[in-house]
Amino acid sequence: MKLTVLVDNNAQGLCGEWGLSFLIEEGDKKILFDVGESDLFLHNALRLKEDLLDLDYLVFSHGHHDHTRGLQPLIDYYNKHELAVPQRPGVVAHPEAFCSRKRSNGIEMGPLVTEAELKENFSVNLNSEPVWLTEKLVFLGEIARNNHFEGQDFFPGIETAQGIIDDYVIDDTGLAYMSPAGLVVIVGCSHSGICNIVEQAKEICGEERIFDIVGGFHLIKPRTEVLEETCKYLKDLQPEVLHTCHCTDLKSKIALAGVTNLEEIGTGSVLEYE
Repeated sequence: MKLTVLVDNNAQGLCGEWGLSFLIEEGDKKILFDVGESDLFLHNALRLKEDLLDLDYLVFSHGHHDHTRGLQPLIDYYNKHELAVPQRPGVVAHPEAFCSRKRSNGIEMGPLVTEAELKENFSVNLNSEPVWLTEKLVFLGEIARNNHFEGQDFFPGIETAQGIIDDYVIDDTGLAYMSPAGLVVIVGCSHSGICNIVEQAKEICGEERIFDIVGGFHLIKPRTEVLEETCKYLKDLQPEVLHTCHCTDLKSKIALAGVTNLEEIGTGSVLEYE
């Protein structure tokens, strides 16, 4: 499997933004995981000479703006190239990923493309259960939040048809790749808890070994307990390597580097696995 970082907060030779987008190639399948905040992922893909006209899947980690706002530019790009809907990638996401996340102050925190518009432009699989994209790569579905210290944060004041509610981002999920050396877990923001996600990946794949965890860990000014318990979990887990990016602050990276083999990653990085 090959993973190319098209968008991250940090950049290596390309432009970055507050967002995330990974291009994943596994076997004969190409998967775009999240699309960042803007059309930047398209520009970076072109600079890297990566073709996004032959994608098999478009997968969303969750429905926040910094992971979905590149969707309209992608639709425009496909329309410009006259790519018919049957030739476009199939979308895989949680059923709540394309719900409105408008705050009570009127600010929309979610995607600008509605679910109806999504279905006009792609074949869509909105699923809370695991979905196998290839024999070795699986979409993890809705994450069980079993750890008391994580996955409990919420965004207050979200307007819904049922009124104003707290948003626990139940659509937050990830991918897992079964490499010979153990699982590679790929995440967006980990609102559901990075340890919860890893545990679900292990259960779905029937594999206890973790080779790498790539993506955002939702550790921006975390509570002391959250950071301490996460570090304790990862120290016990002992993944071969850790590539934390987006939605992870410097203090948290330093703490993680104290208990794991943390390596640099940013826009333009390429990771390859057997």
